[in-house]
Amino acid sequence: MGNGQIWEVVVIACGMLAVHGIAVLAIAGAFHKIDWFMTKKRIYGASFLSYFVAILLVIASHLGEIVVWAYICVALKVFPTNPQTFYFAGEMYTTVGYGNYSLSEQWRILPIIISFSGIFAVSMSGAALYSMMGALLNRHSQNPKSGTGF
Repeated sequence: MGNGQIWEVVVIACGMLAVHGIAVLAIAGAFHKIDWFMTKKRIYGASFLSYFVAILLVIASHLGEIVVWAYICVALKVFPTNPQTFYFAGEMYTTVGYGNYSLSEQWRILPIIISFSGIFAVSMSGAALYSMMGALLNRHSQNPKSGTGF
């Protein structure tokens, strides 16, 4: 893997992280708007339902990124079979490290790049889901009689 290909893969990883960040912000923003609307209407169960839909969307975004990494690995011909490539991409993205892959020297940096993109994407998702859960939990600590929230 020449220097040009390394930088192309790094740029792709940065682009995927940017897209993931935008998607997570959109999911969190939609959740908070729905939560605000449902709280205003005093329909509390729908906020929990929208939280679980947000979780499913975040999971779908991660699965989508694993598929993209698998296609990148297929395009780079890292492995001879596509199922092995998908398994490799998923394992590196989630940083499980279970498999024993003998990569040629030109591909040894690839797991590090995929792992870093997975770590940062999961961190962004976790922060957004934490924010959403906080919105749900803080509602119960508010005193509806006083109107101050304390």
